[in-house]
Amino acid sequence: MDLNQLWFILLGFLLAGYAILDGFDLGVGILHLSARDDRERRIMMNSIGPIWDGNEVWLVTFGGAMFAAFPNVYATVFSGFYVAFMLLLFALIFRAVSIEFRSKRDSAAWKRFWDFSFFGASLLATFLFGVAAGNALIGIPINAEGVFTGAFLDLLRPYPILIGLLTVSFAVMHGAIYLYLKTEQALQQLVHRWMWRGFGLSLISYMLATIFTMAVMPEALRNFREHSWSWLIVIATVFAFANVPRAIFLGRPFYAFLSSSFTILALVFLFSFTLYPNMVVSSTSPDYNLTVFNSASSEKTLGIMTVIALIGMPFVLAYTAVIYWAFRGKVRITEHSY
Repeated sequence: MDLNQLWFILLGFLLAGYAILDGFDLGVGILHLSARDDRERRIMMNSIGPIWDGNEVWLVTFGGAMFAAFPNVYATVFSGFYVAFMLLLFALIFRAVSIEFRSKRDSAAWKRFWDFSFFGASLLATFLFGVAAGNALIGIPINAEGVFTGAFLDLLRPYPILIGLLTVSFAVMHGAIYLYLKTEQALQQLVHRWMWRGFGLSLISYMLATIFTMAVMPEALRNFREHSWSWLIVIATVFAFANVPRAIFLGRPFYAFLSSSFTILALVFLFSFTLYPNMVVSSTSPDYNLTVFNSASSEKTLGIMTVIALIGMPFVLAYTAVIYWAFRGKVRITEHSY
């Protein structure tokens, strides 16, 4: 394994960390309007209040690592998805503002506005993440110089939209399971119903996405045919996903959350493995694909980054572990709560 491949794996690790951790944050935001009163909405917001910004560190680190390790990919993706990324940035910022501003005034109209903003921003951000992943798999129109030659509407094709819906459904399931761990009594019963609904939506979208991928992208199985061991990950994904309803039925929500997290981790692996060695697929010509080899920084740069990652990643992991330990348990509303 050379440094190019190592950094492809590290980017996958950062992406998986973000998908798992901020995945339930986004799911809580999507479920926010299902709460029946102001107290339940405050409990939902406070379930992620102490941790949401730490979870987004993984996304920031992912973007910085891509910029340094694969600058050509960064330039192509951010120029091609410029409008989509501006919408995503707007959604992430507005989501954060909604959390902070909602309880600043004791006004029903004020709170209602920020409730809808929190829901809409969470839904939009989650959907756009999925659309980006779908476009990465099916390819975007870029030329020999790596310049995007399409338009914004070219990104909203059926397959990317389907992956966007898949992402939203998994966020709902993941967020509902997390909320079940953090809530009690009537709200917990409401969330329990959303766990089943989220799983049902995830199952349908997962099956449709798998069928669609096989039908329109037969080359997606190339790496799986060449590396038979990879089918073990596919099997593990199916078993982990199937264990979610089993754990819910048995009343073991923590194991359901672990199964949901592992399923998301495995899906990110399958996404990365299907894409490899490409990082940006050109729908114009395979010769224009940006790969881990033709779009990476120099070996010296990658070497320096590896040393920095070895020093910095333990701090990120330790910080994440401490925060989750400090704010473990059920949510309690106090005068200092959101």
